[in-house]
Amino acid sequence: MSALAKSRRIALWLFIGCAMWSLVVSGHAAPRWIGTWATAPIPEAPGKDTPALAGATFRQIVHVSLGGNLLRLRLSNAFGATPLKLASVHLALAAPGGALQPGTDRAVKFAGQDAVTIPAGAPLVSDPLEFPLPAQADVAISIHFAAELPATLTAHPGSRTTSFLQPGDALAAAAMPEAQKVERWYFINGLDVLVDAPASSALAILGDSITDGRGTTTDRNNRWPDEFVRRYQSRADLPPLGVLNLGIGGNALVRGGIGPNILARLDRDVLAQSGARWLLVFAGINDIGGRVSARKENREFASAAEIIAGYQQVITRAHSRNLRVIGATITPYAGADFYWTPDGEADRQRINDWIRRSGAFDAMVDFDAAVRDPQSPTRLLPEFDSGDHLHLSPAGYARLGEALEPKLFSP
Repeated sequence: MSALAKSRRIALWLFIGCAMWSLVVSGHAAPRWIGTWATAPIPEAPGKDTPALAGATFRQIVHVSLGGNLLRLRLSNAFGATPLKLASVHLALAAPGGALQPGTDRAVKFAGQDAVTIPAGAPLVSDPLEFPLPAQADVAISIHFAAELPATLTAHPGSRTTSFLQPGDALAAAAMPEAQKVERWYFINGLDVLVDAPASSALAILGDSITDGRGTTTDRNNRWPDEFVRRYQSRADLPPLGVLNLGIGGNALVRGGIGPNILARLDRDVLAQSGARWLLVFAGINDIGGRVSARKENREFASAAEIIAGYQQVITRAHSRNLRVIGATITPYAGADFYWTPDGEADRQRINDWIRRSGAFDAMVDFDAAVRDPQSPTRLLPEFDSGDHLHLSPAGYARLGEALEPKLFSP
């Protein structure tokens, strides 16, 4: 490391330390790291559609909630059985088509170095980085991979954004017009910002494909949590809130589904989040609907009682970390013949009644009531239906974003 780089690093840490100390002695809350964006990883085995990341540059675009001037990047090799080696990582404000906004490109350091090795199964947090970040900005995370990768990649297939893959070291490329386009994220896990506003916190959202954004428009960031962020930030009277979308397409609360179930991933995906104060749980439809395939394969499936017990486990474990937990009712799905059954519908009604009436949650949002058809309450309102009668349209996701009350997050 050069003398100039060392002096800059020392100055940065002095700035952080002095800022925190001055707020403590003046009686104000110290600055806190708050998650502004996050995603939930799952394992992906190599396949014919896995991009050739080894030795290449992969530019991934994420849409943040909070802004700030000091960032840190979180990466993950959660499912790798061998270390993950990265040659270098850069952050920049994103422009359309995988381009970078001029003058915003910054190198991310790890213990003062460009290159880093992430141990098998581990997360990694970068050094703090001075980076002027507007709220609701699109950020380009560019990674130049070493020549070898773990056999099992840590990924998020439902990114709903376009990533850009180019052979070799293209970190400094202002644009990547010849890059291969990939709608998937690899190895990125979160972005944190340092916030010194009182009562600032993060809301972690656990869910499935309805939270992950199945049926939304690629690169438009119109998932329901994105819609909620826009509504929340229009209110000047509320404290800063990072909103973290931890939905996984096909994910289940307790049994079956894609990726680790919510009970298995709660610690990594929620309790480890920076500044998390709130948890919203919007899950259970895949546990209910999964009984169709389970019956065909002679497998057990989750009952309503088991799903309710799963919610209670989430609440207990979250409360032990002083998180407040919001329960969301399960939305209608009649007409989705690959999932809907009469007994499944009966269980959905029973579970929703428990969410509304049990008092187990600290608060409740009635997503079912927000998007159901008043003339046929077991179905989505047609304008909110993506067409498969399970996932929502962009208008339906906007309605969910409206249904969550911003005042819940006031001090």
